[in-house]
Amino acid sequence: MRLRGALLIAALLAPSVATSQESELVPLDPTIQRELPMVDPALPFEELPTPMEMEPNAADISNEIFGKRDDAYGAYQRGFYLTALALALPRAEGADPAAQTLIGEIYANGLGVSANVATASSWYALAAKNGDRMAAFELGLLYLRGQGVPENSKRAAELFKQSADQGYPAAQYNLALMHLDGRDAAPSLAEAARLMKAAADAGLAEAQYDYGTMLIQGAGVTPNTAEGARQISLAAEQGLLEAQVDYATLLYLGEGVARDLNGAVGWYSRAANAGHPVAQNRYAKLLAVGEGVDLDLVEAAMWRALARRQGLNDKQLDDLLVGMPAEDLAAAEERARFWPSAPPSAEESMATS
Repeated sequence: MRLRGALLIAALLAPSVATSQESELVPLDPTIQRELPMVDPALPFEELPTPMEMEPNAADISNEIFGKRDDAYGAYQRGFYLTALALALPRAEGADPAAQTLIGEIYANGLGVSANVATASSWYALAAKNGDRMAAFELGLLYLRGQGVPENSKRAAELFKQSADQGYPAAQYNLALMHLDGRDAAPSLAEAARLMKAAADAGLAEAQYDYGTMLIQGAGVTPNTAEGARQISLAAEQGLLEAQVDYATLLYLGEGVARDLNGAVGWYSRAANAGHPVAQNRYAKLLAVGEGVDLDLVEAAMWRALARRQGLNDKQLDDLLVGMPAEDLAAAEERARFWPSAPPSAEESMATS
């Protein structure tokens, strides 16, 4: 099921993307210990875009709402949203929570009809009252943002708990973050860890990453660096960039896993190519000293330029590249200018001039 809007990513668990000096973040000396962010239940949470943002997945919606294929789902799957609405409506009026949730989805996303969040919230409310866990979660998000209903974070927490108690991973994750925040749910690291683990065990990448961080820190759970590293690796495999950067660092330091320079380089490179500025900066450092990868100052300078464009500057990296010939530095800047494509050849430049 697509999570409309965004999942809540706790600032206290998210990796910091530096805007000035990055030199303290990736020590080239493996004896220097990695500093993980300290968990403070008093810190606020914030909404950040989630990598799971995508068009609704018809199969997921079918499994969650109906549990099996039926006529309404078949119409929805084929994109016949008005037909799906017509088929679901009689069932919804007969207090079928699955049909009520489907109608809420159609109106919330404007599928075949004009988007109407207020109408969607009404259908979600009926479905939640009738026991649908997905509807409770979706309605909770609307209360959290004040969309279609008055903004009410305490009501959102109640709905997330209703959904989480029924085993809905996204609700478990969001409720865990609320317990960490401690304003609209009772402050409890232990309860947050329990819920985070449940969502992580269900395969939610953000939960795997945050639960892994909690395990490494011993926040609400017995410290277990090896299991924490494993959880972060699972999130990295799912494409969560922050997890890829942190897992690369764990591999580089040999924290919770066997030290693996080649593996660290691979994950930094992967996240760098996806545009993550911290990964770009750290990959540039390894290239600049030839650690785990062939020394390549031009390549390093290119990645430095890309990280700088996103506001990340690092004096340590600058010092490593200070002696570069001017022509090499110019070549690196040119490559960064056209990245991810290669700069045009002389013949191509002449043809377009």
